Amino acid sequence: MKDLPLLSLQWITPVINRSLHTWRNILRLLCHAFELESDGSDHKCENRLIAEARNLNAKGKHIIPIIDDAHLIPIEALRKLRLLLEDFPKNHNLVLIAQPTLNTTLQLRINHDIKSRITYSAKIDQLAPKQLTEFIQSQLDRVGLPHATFTEAALNLIIRSSEGTLRAVKNLCVGSLIEAVRDRTKTVDLKQVNAVLLQPHWRHNQDNEPQQPIIMNKPPQE
Repeated sequence: MKDLPLLSLQWITPVINRSLHTWRNILRLLCHAFELESDGSDHKCENRLIAEARNLNAKGKHIIPIIDDAHLIPIEALRKLRLLLEDFPKNHNLVLIAQPTLNTTLQLRINHDIKSRITYSAKIDQLAPKQLTEFIQSQLDRVGLPHATFTEAALNLIIRSSEGTLRAVKNLCVGSLIEAVRDRTKTVDLKQVNAVLLQPHWRHNQDNEPQQPIIMNKPPQE
């Protein structure tokens, strides 16, 4: 364990967490992450990245680029990224953080060249109620509000409605606090949480869904 601080000094972890819709954007974001110039053609950007990777390799550095929202990368751009990394020295690992749709895309046989290079994958499970409660309480502590700001009933409804998603918990809590301000109360109860859950984006819209499956019948023959 004593060697961990020294080992961490050998890791370079450039992070990209912005839009990745085109290969051109990806290249320039990579250059920014590596603190390189991004002017000029795609070819020049690629050469700068390769040269920097070799420079870091000569210094004994290990590169671990991290790309968030990687499911937004078009598959052709992801393939170009793979080809770019082929020219890197063997001192790198690429970490992709994405929605499950990326894994579904990589399961296609045409994308086997990318999937075959995955050495490790993991799925982040939904958070347990205890973890969500601890998160809410820690956020209340940070802003100096008592844990009793949310009643037990309100807290349970928020946790149940969020379905284990941290972002949903945050949005529900903020919305409920806004409703509490409107009601001129210092306590969030079921009334405030339900007022948020009644907003259109929280409700599953079934107006356009048929009550029974649609059966397509052949037209009668004349």
